[in-house]
Amino acid sequence: MIKFRNIAVLTSGGDAPGMNTLVRSVARSALEQGVKVYGVYEGFQGLMDDQPADPKSHFPGSLINLDAYAVTNIIDKGGTILKSARAEKFKTEEGMALAKATCERHNIDGIVAIGGDGTFRGATDLTNRGIPCIGLPATIDNDITATDESIGFDTALNTAVELIDKLRDTCESHARCNVVELMGRNAGYITLEAGAAAGASGILTCECPYSEEEIFKNIINAKKQGKRSFIVVIAEGVKFKKEEEGVKNYCEDFAKRLETATGVETKFCRPAHILRGGIPSPRDRILASQMGYEAVRLLLEGKSRLVVCKQKSGIISLDINYALILDRMYKNKLKPGDLDAFTTEQQAEMRAFCAAKAAEFAEMYRVANAIGAYPESE
Repeated sequence: MIKFRNIAVLTSGGDAPGMNTLVRSVARSALEQGVKVYGVYEGFQGLMDDQPADPKSHFPGSLINLDAYAVTNIIDKGGTILKSARAEKFKTEEGMALAKATCERHNIDGIVAIGGDGTFRGATDLTNRGIPCIGLPATIDNDITATDESIGFDTALNTAVELIDKLRDTCESHARCNVVELMGRNAGYITLEAGAAAGASGILTCECPYSEEEIFKNIINAKKQGKRSFIVVIAEGVKFKKEEEGVKNYCEDFAKRLETATGVETKFCRPAHILRGGIPSPRDRILASQMGYEAVRLLLEGKSRLVVCKQKSGIISLDINYALILDRMYKNKLKPGDLDAFTTEQQAEMRAFCAAKAAEFAEMYRVANAIGAYPESE
C-alpha cells in the first residue's frame, strides 16, 4: 500500500456551489491524518503548467499549500477558490506526461478530482499512468448517472425556484405567463424539480414526450376559471435537441406561440449561469462534507479509480469506468466495445439501474404535469 505523504485536490469543468465545501472537507480530512494537501489552481491545466507564484500579477501559483487556515471560512462560498479551466491539451499524451511529471516533481501520491464526467475521464487517465485518483461529482446539472445527487444541484434548484417564485409575483400582477428556460445541458433534472416545486403549468424536458397543444389547452382552461399567472419551464436540453433538428430559438418562439394560442401575454426568461452561482445550500454543504471525507478515506486506504456517489443506501464508491459507461448507457451514447469489460451480470445490473432511474424521472414528470393541469370547466 502507498504511504501517502502529499495529495492534491482540483476542481475541473463547470463550477458548482459546494465545490469549496468539497475542497475544505478533503483538506481537513487529509490534514487530520498528517498528509500535506496541495490545491491545484485551474484544474488539469494547472497540473500541466506547474507555474510558480507571481506576486506582481497576484497569481498564487499552480500548486497552493492548503493548510487548515487556507480552507477556513470557505464552506459558504460559491464558485471555486481553486478556479477552473478548459484543458484540451490534457487529453493528449503530451498533456498527460506533463501532469504526471508535476505529480512526481512534488511527490504527489494521489489526487481528488472534483467535477463531472470529463473530470472523471481525466482522473481515469491519470490513474492508468500511476497517479491514484478519486472522483467527486460536482455539477448543477445532476447528470452523473451513478449518483442520485451531485454537489451543486440542490443549490441550483433552490435558486431556480426562488427566481420562478419572483416571476410569478409579477405575472399575477399583470395576468401574464412567463416561459423560463433553465440550464442543465441535456439533463432535465433542474427543470423537472423546479417546475414541480414552483407549481408550473407546463414542464418540458427532452427525457419525456410533451405536447405544446396540451400545455396551451391547460392554460386556456385555467384562464377561464380565473387563474391570472402562469409559468412554463423548459429545459435547455429541449433547445439543444431542436437545434440538432435545424430549429433555432425554440424556447423564445414557443413563448410567442403560447401567447398567440392562449391570448395570455407571455414573456421569456433565461436565467442561464445565475444558477451556477450563490451560497451553497445546507444540503449541498452536508453532502460535500461527507463525500470529501470518504474520498480521502478511500485514497489513504490505497484505493483509486473510484467515484464517490450518493445512492439510496448512502454514500458509496464505484469504479470510475463503471460509472462512465453507466452514464453512456443511460444517455444512449454507448460506443462499440464499451461493455466488453463487464460481465453479463454486470451489464444486466447496469441496464436495470438505468431503467429504474428513467422510470423514476418519468413518473415525477407525469405527476408534476398532472398536478399543474386544470380540468376543463363545465
